[in-house]
Amino acid sequence: MKRFMKQILVLFFIISTCTFAKEIKVGLILAMGGLGDKSFNDSAYRGLKKAEKDFDIEVKYVEPSSWSEDSIFITEFAENDYDLIIATSYTAQDAMTELAGEFPDTKFAIVDTTIEGVPNTASLVFSEEEGSFLVGALAAMMSENNSVGFIGAVDIPLINNFRRGYEQGAKYINPEISTTAIYIGGNAPFNDPVKGKEATYSLANQGVDVVYHASGNTGVGMMEAVKDLGIYAIGVDSDQDYMVEGQVITSMLKNVDNAVYALIKDTVEGNFEGKAYKFGLAEDGVGTTDFKYTREVIGEKKIQRLEEIKKDIIDGKIVIK
Repeated sequence: MKRFMKQILVLFFIISTCTFAKEIKVGLILAMGGLGDKSFNDSAYRGLKKAEKDFDIEVKYVEPSSWSEDSIFITEFAENDYDLIIATSYTAQDAMTELAGEFPDTKFAIVDTTIEGVPNTASLVFSEEEGSFLVGALAAMMSENNSVGFIGAVDIPLINNFRRGYEQGAKYINPEISTTAIYIGGNAPFNDPVKGKEATYSLANQGVDVVYHASGNTGVGMMEAVKDLGIYAIGVDSDQDYMVEGQVITSMLKNVDNAVYALIKDTVEGNFEGKAYKFGLAEDGVGTTDFKYTREVIGEKKIQRLEEIKKDIIDGKIVIK
């Protein structure tokens, strides 16, 4: 009888624990441009939804209409007892640094910039220059005019990581190649397809025949121009190869979805750390697509050369400034 009662109590304890276990709440603050950019934000959202499917969590995402709203959304999530708050834009750095101190029991994370010395805040940073070096090397291999171009949303260190890696990769293949960059600027640099299209035409008029962008939804305009002009493009952040099949030779994948998912997993499992998580080629944080539509256009010899360059970067034989 005693043994039976003991088994009943153990079973009751297990059921109670499962029933009353706290569900993790995760809030995601997207960057300007929001969902539908086929790039950065869509990637972060994929990571959130995958985590929602795999774990017993409650999720919510918001789309700021201006950079000043980061602080408002962080505060709203924190006051509503969200366990983990992830901001995908570097613009949230100051607000998150301040609010993390006000809500010490809440876990925070920011993408693309580093917050140091705050124990409840993690930073998810990527080696964009490594992936960009790879696609820059491919651009140089594919350029018939020995002239490649870059479209950046704004002239800031983060975007320049893409540009400098791209230019160094191109010059690694051809030291004499011409590289030209245009920055969009304005009120919506990450969400201005019209300016993206205009910038692409401007580059093409200067002889550029391969264009790479780091400009979010602005890149949609670049793709439209590339299709009209018959030149090559390189996508960014997500797989954009399908947007102009055969002309988008590859996309520089920035696997924000993997980073967001990994951090949520760590939080669910009690392994969250307030540190900088680095995602480069070695960590599968950046890379290229599998050339679904362009393998024959590029050719196996060039693809093999690209694999060799990737290995040399990982092994430290190629150092990117």
